[in-house]
Amino acid sequence: MADPTTYRPAPGTIPTDPGVYKFRDEHGRVIYVGKAKNLRSRLTSYFADITSLHPRTRQMVTTAASVEWTVVGTEVEALQLEYNWIKEFDPRFNVRYRDDKSYPMLAVTLNEEYPRLFVYRGPRRRGVRYFGPYAHAWAIRETVDLLTRVFPARTCSAGVFKRHRQIDRPCLLGYIDKCSAPCVGRVDAEEHREIVEDFCDFLAGRTDLMIRRMERDMAAAAEDLDFERAARLRDDIGAMRRAMEKQAVVLGDGTTADVIALAGDQLEVSVQVFHVRDGRVRGQRGWVVERSDNGTDGDVVGEFITQFYGAQVDFDATVAVGSDRARGESIPREVLVPELPSDAEELEEWLSGLRGSRVRLRVPQRGDKKALFDTVARNAGEALAQHKLRRAGDLTTRSAALTELQESLLLDQAPLRIECVDISHVQGTDVVASLVVFEDGLPRKSDYRHYSIRHAAGEGRSDDVASIAEVTRRRFLRHRTDRDAPPPVSGEINAAADTPAAPRKFAYPPNLFVVDGGAPQVHAAAAVLDELGITDVAVIGLAKRLEEVWVPGDDDPMILPRNSQALFLLQRVRDEAHRFAITFHRSKRSKRMTESVLDGVPGLGRTRRTALVTHFGSVARLREASLDEISQVPGIGSTTARAVQAALAGDTPAPQQIPTPAPDMAEKEMTVATADPRRGVDE
Repeated sequence: MADPTTYRPAPGTIPTDPGVYKFRDEHGRVIYVGKAKNLRSRLTSYFADITSLHPRTRQMVTTAASVEWTVVGTEVEALQLEYNWIKEFDPRFNVRYRDDKSYPMLAVTLNEEYPRLFVYRGPRRRGVRYFGPYAHAWAIRETVDLLTRVFPARTCSAGVFKRHRQIDRPCLLGYIDKCSAPCVGRVDAEEHREIVEDFCDFLAGRTDLMIRRMERDMAAAAEDLDFERAARLRDDIGAMRRAMEKQAVVLGDGTTADVIALAGDQLEVSVQVFHVRDGRVRGQRGWVVERSDNGTDGDVVGEFITQFYGAQVDFDATVAVGSDRARGESIPREVLVPELPSDAEELEEWLSGLRGSRVRLRVPQRGDKKALFDTVARNAGEALAQHKLRRAGDLTTRSAALTELQESLLLDQAPLRIECVDISHVQGTDVVASLVVFEDGLPRKSDYRHYSIRHAAGEGRSDDVASIAEVTRRRFLRHRTDRDAPPPVSGEINAAADTPAAPRKFAYPPNLFVVDGGAPQVHAAAAVLDELGITDVAVIGLAKRLEEVWVPGDDDPMILPRNSQALFLLQRVRDEAHRFAITFHRSKRSKRMTESVLDGVPGLGRTRRTALVTHFGSVARLREASLDEISQVPGIGSTTARAVQAALAGDTPAPQQIPTPAPDMAEKEMTVATADPRRGVDE
């Protein structure tokens, strides 16, 4: 535990201007970012008697090793710079508002030639328009089922769409007129996009205009004695009205607003938001976070508004090819809050600048808005109660596991950051390694890394010990490089200027380094750390046979009890490393085996091989293709097409002998999942 007085700046050196400050730990990692109207007054409060500080603040100042600040011109600039740095550095002691669950949304892929409607959970992507979030996935499917009779847009996956295009026959939805069947050419791409855009307009709230237009068309059809079309339009109008009825009117004046409510105690706070558009509740979201200090509800509201709307605008600025969304569109004209933050005027000015028009923060006092606010507050209270019931065991278990690891391994402190290495291969081919990171007992997937092993494998086998040594050396050489790099220079800058470079994620070491294996693997990793002069990292190995824990220098392994929380945590870390390594190994092996048949064809490099396999889907289909079909692939001329056809004709498609997985690999194949898209790759 560090003494804050060792890095306390002299009060006279701290400016009294508005600005943003950063606390860094002994490894240079930013652990907290804050803003202040008066930097001197705010920073001095951190160096008062630590017994009077909030527990979270006390832990932060005793973990930190330095503090630095940046002076800005106005408090609005401080708001923007604070948000940018929280997003960039992801400080451990800053409260981050992440959803308490993954809410389903209705996604429309406007970036495709034939846009698709489907239920989606996860991070938002460019070129896709989203509606929601909804409380339940069935609510989205029910809405889509009602509206596809009016807007028969495509809902099938890419594979189903391609298959029905090949067989030239629509699916069931095409036969019952709930899809316009672009796969078989009933409508072209432009007509289908018009259908999808009308669907988006309806969900975006342009309902009255659309219904009036359809009513006019229905009346005109009846006058022309086209009663069949008039009946169809009547049914469509009924379906649209039923879809609208599912979104009850809560504000009769058609207000567009976000309603924010809080419920909490001294440790945690629940935040709930209802998104009201044109008087109807269009979505609901919730968060449960730790309280950062002894601040009021107004302080929590200010932190939340800065992070939530900053992230929303970041998405609006990069969204959707073909979308008419504008930057700041997700910010409503009015935000209803339980208590105004101390910097309410600056927040209103900042939000107004993001939206491009006036935004107001208000506390509802009476009428429909107060009644809706009370409903949101009840939801916040219920969410907090459910969170405590669901998470109490998890928090206790993680704390117990880390404490037990510290005691069992005789560590100076609990291993808050654990890294684990695993090797994956099949009889020495395509040898890869993974490195996964757990912080506070939870996976930190943004810090995961892949490694392609560079050392030559032995005859038909891989040297796992040498692989472990190589990965350990590369990881801690990177740590030494990042640690020795000079930190960004602080000083007086303009908040509108570019922020510093991305944080160096490996500038600080783990508390515990776990390798998959027994004594040889552990000794190899420990030897590398000794060679590099790294003495503050504990190394252990976890062998699968009896789940023994090997410690360098010990002749016998440590056997943890079967019901040990520490053992469960180590197994979870090891299994995650297995999963991550296998995913990368399979991708490399699949690519090599798919393209190996085409190796050596004159004029066919890696790019053209990939284009051929992508176009036909497999080497088997490519073998069946005619010369003209091969020549139609971009970049493939007639000469190259003949060479490809000749090479495939000479290739005898005998059953391919796939090496039998080694025993170690066979067990790893039991866990299969998709790797996190934010992972890094260290080739």
